Amino acid sequence: MARPHLKSYLPRSLFLRASLILIGPLILLQLVVAVVFVQRHFEGVTRQMTQNIARELAVAQQVIDTSPSAEIAQLRLQNLSRPLAIGLSLDPDTQVTGENARLWYDLSGRVLTEEMTALLGPSLRVDLAGNARQVDARLRTDKGVLHAVIPRTRVTASNPHQLLVLMIATSLVLGVIAILFLRNQMRPILNLADAAAAFGKGRSVPFRPAGAEEVRRAGQAFLAMRARIERAIEQRTLMLSGVSHDLRTPLTRMKLTLALADDLPEAAEMGRDVDEMEQMLEGFLAFARGDQMEDTEQVDLFDMVADLGERARRAGVQISVVTEAEPGSDRRFPLREAAVCRALMNLISNGARYGTHVRLTLRLTANRAIFVVEDDGPGVPADKREEVTRPFTRLDKARNQDKGGGVGLGLAIAQDVARSHGGALELGDSALGGLSATIRLPR
Repeated sequence: MARPHLKSYLPRSLFLRASLILIGPLILLQLVVAVVFVQRHFEGVTRQMTQNIARELAVAQQVIDTSPSAEIAQLRLQNLSRPLAIGLSLDPDTQVTGENARLWYDLSGRVLTEEMTALLGPSLRVDLAGNARQVDARLRTDKGVLHAVIPRTRVTASNPHQLLVLMIATSLVLGVIAILFLRNQMRPILNLADAAAAFGKGRSVPFRPAGAEEVRRAGQAFLAMRARIERAIEQRTLMLSGVSHDLRTPLTRMKLTLALADDLPEAAEMGRDVDEMEQMLEGFLAFARGDQMEDTEQVDLFDMVADLGERARRAGVQISVVTEAEPGSDRRFPLREAAVCRALMNLISNGARYGTHVRLTLRLTANRAIFVVEDDGPGVPADKREEVTRPFTRLDKARNQDKGGGVGLGLAIAQDVARSHGGALELGDSALGGLSATIRLPR
């Protein structure tokens, strides 16, 4: 099995990645400083101070061993306790019981215990947990157990955990401030991404470049690009309106002439040719016009597909409509209704042209709408499905053309409409035996 790549563990958003780049070195720096400072400074100072105390305890142990009796040793310890500033006493116990004790976060206490045990032997027991301000040491001697109470300040430097707490607290405060500033710098990038995503779905939302110079330049480039695209669409629409007017006028004259020439045997055939030319013209204009000039609205999808089914039945199409919705999904969906209806009607017309029955299915989820148009026709081979979505492409061998003409724009228009909404058109095999065309639109 392939091992997961390192990128799979990294966050996906730019804000989280930037935060990781900011916080990661900060944490690493804190760890390096803590380890170096604690080991080389605190541990070194603690070892030196512990060695001095251990020597004083060794002197007290020698005083006890050289005393003729325990009572005299106790008196000598009392006299020695004052100049050494250590509480010294002799307990009559013959054994030292228990284990060395310290708090888990007492880093210098570990060094203290190790150093005193190394200098005074295994018969020493040190208690650092009973009172954090003093060291309770017990050492076995020939006349009893030497009990020493040593101020903690004489044995170790200030506990390093205080420095660590200060470092962590300072890092947290600085990290929060840095993240707030980083979020403020990321907001213009997110606004640019939202504006670009909305424009990709056919919506033009207000956007003003802000932030750093590089982000402003990217925002201004996006605005210039959006303006050029909108201007090109508008110019193309105006041009096609003129072309439509110019072409419809001679077609209308031809239809009028044919209507007055009913007695000619060629009139009926010429009339069909004129009707087919008019349908082809409508197809060309629908494809070239696109849907970018339409406004996005909240549409009830259940009502929309039901209306499409009725329109198809009135046109003589045998169609069934199925609607499915996940719990909690909203029936109202933001889209350009005329464009989506035009795309679905093209798919339904294609299915009716090459099959006998069409099924329109709407699947509505919390974040997308899925339209599926299926037919029972001959279908399209898998290796030709990408080709049939290109404009003016018709697979004569795959589809029956005896049932009507066309210009090969139905699937191309449906694909353009899906892409302009940020979605996609997918072709597959239908459960009815023919072609399945699926339009997926994100919310």
